[in-house]
Amino acid sequence: MSETTLWTGLIVIFVAVVFVTMFQENKRRQREFFQKIKKGWGQIPDREYTWDKLEQIAQYYRERKDDRFVIDDITWNDLDMDRVFMLLNQTVSSPGEDYLYYMLRTPEFREEKLAEKEQLYSFFREHEKERRKVQEILAHIRKPPTASVYQAIHVTKEYDAGKTWKQILMCLAFVLSIAAFIAVPRYGVFVFLFVTCINMGTYLKDKEVINIYLTGFRCMLQLLNSANSLNKLKMGELHRYTERLNACVKEFSGFRKGASLVLDRDGFASGPESFILDYIRMMTHIDLIKFNSMMKAMKEHRAEAEEMLEIYGLLDACISIASFREAMPYYCVPEFTGYKKGSDVRMKVENLYHPLIHEPVANSIDASGGILVTGSNASGKSTFLKNVALNAILAQTVNTCTATKYAAPFFKIQTSMALRDDLESSESYYIVEIKSLKRILEESRDETPLLCIIDEVLRGTNTIERIAASSNILAHLRKPHVLPFAATHDIELSYMLEGAYTNYHFEEEVKEDDVEFNYLLKKGRVTTRNAIRLLSMVGYDRAIVKESEAAVADFESTGIWKKVGN
Repeated sequence: MSETTLWTGLIVIFVAVVFVTMFQENKRRQREFFQKIKKGWGQIPDREYTWDKLEQIAQYYRERKDDRFVIDDITWNDLDMDRVFMLLNQTVSSPGEDYLYYMLRTPEFREEKLAEKEQLYSFFREHEKERRKVQEILAHIRKPPTASVYQAIHVTKEYDAGKTWKQILMCLAFVLSIAAFIAVPRYGVFVFLFVTCINMGTYLKDKEVINIYLTGFRCMLQLLNSANSLNKLKMGELHRYTERLNACVKEFSGFRKGASLVLDRDGFASGPESFILDYIRMMTHIDLIKFNSMMKAMKEHRAEAEEMLEIYGLLDACISIASFREAMPYYCVPEFTGYKKGSDVRMKVENLYHPLIHEPVANSIDASGGILVTGSNASGKSTFLKNVALNAILAQTVNTCTATKYAAPFFKIQTSMALRDDLESSESYYIVEIKSLKRILEESRDETPLLCIIDEVLRGTNTIERIAASSNILAHLRKPHVLPFAATHDIELSYMLEGAYTNYHFEEEVKEDDVEFNYLLKKGRVTTRNAIRLLSMVGYDRAIVKESEAAVADFESTGIWKKVGN
């Protein structure tokens, strides 16, 4: 056996071992992925997101919200909707999590769209094998390291494709320089070297400009390849979606041809063949020529690209919601009752619980007109109000409520609850609060049903003006098409608004030095207080507690506050 034969055999064996190892590793990753999908179904996800990552996901919503009614930033933050999004998010693709976020911020006002989602929930719940196959395909639409797929594709619209004549001239000059070198080597070599230097310099400069757009091209190829894979599944229930995807793919037929000239496999070059290809690219600019034609296709068919993102996002998000339903103790499909102009809007919910709370207490209410909730500190007022608003959003976005019954019309939903000082604009809490309430008053002028949730009206000002102003604000919100829920510590409001608002309350049970809450909603105004008792529970000086209790008793009998500290 010759030395050459020996080395050749060793190289072949080495390549074979590497190939088999990579193949087995790929199979192992696939098995782990399938196990993760199987185990994750019907479970609470444990994903966490940084603020930057959530901002990436939100970009899709911000670009698409248009002029329709959306869940604004105040309401979103009041209800801790980022955590709700993370609770619901079992998506496996970048378009999936983008679209799920978009769904939660854009309530529907027609049953047709919700019915379409309901059909997908049912299909994916009942067909586990098909669901996993779809998830496997969707998982190939990977998020780039520093952006979402939507952002990567969307950024291409900023590029001015320009003309390709410059690149064609460079390519032609290189071909002619080779011809000159062959025909007249003595002088042609200088022509060849000159053209080579010019082509390399201009190539490196132009290549640097287009590099940021190549990620979008790779993502676009993922969308096109995934469409072909979904089509091969031949699922009749998904025919309406694969048909639309196929129509979009046809528009990108030219985009895919020769894409390898521009894009290295997996986004980076390696091996001698890649080195040779890079040299050919630098000399001929062939990838720059192809880049311009691909960019032209991206610009001309942006609508088709966004339609594909929407379809993938919808399918992935619906699988996620179907899994969320399985993870909940119970849920219901909402009933949308319609609204007759001039009559009081009504909401009926039974056994409503908050999905973010461990071992939640369920409550029921049949609400029409205004609802005023009083109660002691930490008794459950704010949580209940948030729960009402959250389930109205879930009803109109994912057609799912964490209750045994939810019946209401389609609402616009706004809240004013967890406000804070705006340091950037130097606005105090009170200014932030009155602006927040003003937007609700302005929204109430439209006769579309409005659900508004207000916690501690005008807490940022003095007692006398707070009661005077808040009573009138709440009175102005008492309109047939508006369903206001308000929580307050000001018991005076429960008397001033009696007749316009129905009183409900939460109460506590005092046991020695302890206060216990049952978190059950009850009719009528509250008759107990616990603020001073809580001072004692957390270890305040006993003298402060006793003197405070005495001051309350004295005020209730005389109506006058006595001086203290003298």
